[in-house]
Amino acid sequence: MARPLFLAGRFVTTRGAAVRSPFSGEPVADVSQAGPAEVEEALARASAAREPFAASTAGQRRSWLTAIARGISERTEEIARSIALEAGKPIMPARVEVRRAVETFTQAAAEVTAHRGEVVPIDLDDASRGYECVVRKVPSGVAVAISPFNFPLNLGAHKVAPALAVGAPIVWKPPPQAPSAALFVAEIAAQAGLPGGALSVLPCDNALAETLATDPRVRVVSFTGSAKVGWHLREKAARAKVVLELGGNAAAIVFDDADLDWAAQRIALSAFNYAGQVCISVQRIFVAEKVREAFTAKLLERTRALPMGDPLDEKTVIGPVIDDKAALRITSWIDDAKQRGAKELVGGARNGRMLPATILSGVPSDATIAREEVFGPVALLDGFSDDAEAYARVNDSPWGLQAAIFTHDLRRVRRASEVIEVGGLIVNDSPSFRSDAYPYGGVKGSGLGREGVRYAMEDFTEPRAIVTARG
Repeated sequence: MARPLFLAGRFVTTRGAAVRSPFSGEPVADVSQAGPAEVEEALARASAAREPFAASTAGQRRSWLTAIARGISERTEEIARSIALEAGKPIMPARVEVRRAVETFTQAAAEVTAHRGEVVPIDLDDASRGYECVVRKVPSGVAVAISPFNFPLNLGAHKVAPALAVGAPIVWKPPPQAPSAALFVAEIAAQAGLPGGALSVLPCDNALAETLATDPRVRVVSFTGSAKVGWHLREKAARAKVVLELGGNAAAIVFDDADLDWAAQRIALSAFNYAGQVCISVQRIFVAEKVREAFTAKLLERTRALPMGDPLDEKTVIGPVIDDKAALRITSWIDDAKQRGAKELVGGARNGRMLPATILSGVPSDATIAREEVFGPVALLDGFSDDAEAYARVNDSPWGLQAAIFTHDLRRVRRASEVIEVGGLIVNDSPSFRSDAYPYGGVKGSGLGREGVRYAMEDFTEPRAIVTARG
């Protein structure tokens, strides 16, 4: 299917690029690509729209966002199918992603009326007696969103919806592997009557994406993707506020008082659903030695039962990884760990982009697969002797996005929340859990800033102090 790009309110057909299914290799879409002229026009139109869009009423923005949420909901199956075809995401979690995007825009519509400034008392001495300060939250200006393939709809929605909610024009660069979901949003936004310069959706190559993000007219860059690219953009976009969500190698601790059946079920699904291509998929599992044997048996049983195959099959849990390069990298990391003494508890041979769920034990702590984000269907399992060791093992990582603990001991919950260095700690569920309402983001190498609609709205605004003198 031919898909034009969306340039400040109008659809434009340019040179196309084929998007292929990672499962079948067949072309599923032909998507128009932005060139330098389209990037320049999008930025110019967004800059021109800055003042009028900021002047739009709260009621108008709420209406536009509500209409976008409704439009996405009405096209759930169509959008989910495009995500399954382009990103290789199994159809069931693809539908969940669409429902979450509906919720993201719905929350943004609600937050329009809750996002407000404040009155600050400044009459603190005789010199300021009678003075009053009102702080308004004003849109920062033109924003750029860059989103990844694994959640091509909802991770973009977490950038676009808050920007529109505060009145900030935004240019969205969707992932080249799965751009159609963003273009569906563009169609829906146009039908909702969103002003022309408020949104552009520009599929383009990485060089142009850097040009877009580092343009001096851009005031906010919200990026989700690889750490290498993210930190590079932060250095280059010196005049913009930069929000980075860069992934991690999430850990789960299973204590000796945990519900082992529940922990095994949630950890298996977290590690291997969508072939592990989620920033907060379980990658490292630490189990109390007292229950290690029992838990391992339950985890292996759950893992072996996960269906693998065509993303469009309703039963599929493990689909393909996104491309051959990813498949080869993951396989090489597994082989490296095994050569260094790791034992494969479950796994098997790669078949093209289809990698079986793999659990390794005894992986050296300095192995690449233990230090970096594998972004594939691989988990590492090891034991620990006491709580302090477990916390130290989790923190022995350059990443800090989310982690999980399974326990019924409130003292452990409190201690873990104090010492585990992550942006989010999940208790009695996997680190893959995410609500679109709470502040989501990481520490250390996992990024800067937070998503979650209300929290992201702060990133797209600036406080403006209006001081009224006495008299």
